[in-house]
Amino acid sequence: MNDLWFVVIVGLSSIGAGLLGALSGLGGGVVIVPLLTIAFHVDIKYAIGASLVSVIATSSGAAAAYVREGFSNIRIGMFLEIATTLGALFGAWLTTKAPTEVIGLVFGLVLLYSAYVSLKQKHEEITEHPDQLALWLKLKGDLPLPDGGEQPYVAQRVPIGFGLMWLAGVLSGLLGIGSGAVKVIAMDQAMKLPFKVSTTTSNFMIGVTAAASAGLYLRSGYLAPGLVMPVMLGVLVGSLIGSKLLVRVHVRTLKIVFSLLIIAMGIQMIVNSAMRFR
Repeated sequence: MNDLWFVVIVGLSSIGAGLLGALSGLGGGVVIVPLLTIAFHVDIKYAIGASLVSVIATSSGAAAAYVREGFSNIRIGMFLEIATTLGALFGAWLTTKAPTEVIGLVFGLVLLYSAYVSLKQKHEEITEHPDQLALWLKLKGDLPLPDGGEQPYVAQRVPIGFGLMWLAGVLSGLLGIGSGAVKVIAMDQAMKLPFKVSTTTSNFMIGVTAAASAGLYLRSGYLAPGLVMPVMLGVLVGSLIGSKLLVRVHVRTLKIVFSLLIIAMGIQMIVNSAMRFR
């Protein structure tokens, strides 16, 4: 395969990755890294570097549209990003202390269980009972409805959600993975935020996290322009398409897309961890 065809095929594939990343809140990196390493035989470090840039592109492309449409909750995202950042620092310290194989195996099982729970829920839960801590922190908003109206919501169980975000950061720093899945799970299932708010706010948050990591890969020389450019442009286009579709797609469909992706992530994590035990 010559360089031109490589750029074209990677770019087209990245459009699909960006579309899935924007709809699910996980970022295009969930698809990009396995695609580049398995299908195109790209070195894993260069694949992760391109993935980080693509996550920033997804966040920049989709988050702007989601904020304009009123889906993303920036206040909640920035508050929870504190926990994620602290967790990432702790996870980076743990890399020399804890067996990553065991943690990866447990994480994979948690993802599979979370997919089951997400699919089992039949209705989007928007509580009518205000959480006093959330009200004090102003962790609330209004979800735009298809009929033009708005549904007010208030975050619930803030300490649990904050703790899960810290865990998401730990896993990200310890295993070198994107923690978008845990972020969506924390906001959707623990804090009882509307699913569309959870996925769009996750899109915003993962861009903040990826920006810091991308700087390290740039300094180490793992951002190859010939690879990063088609991935970034493709994911950006896909994320913009996804942001338009999210307004019209039913929550049940979004949950199915999200669940299928984290099932794939869970299986991959379990398999990789099991192979390290050998």
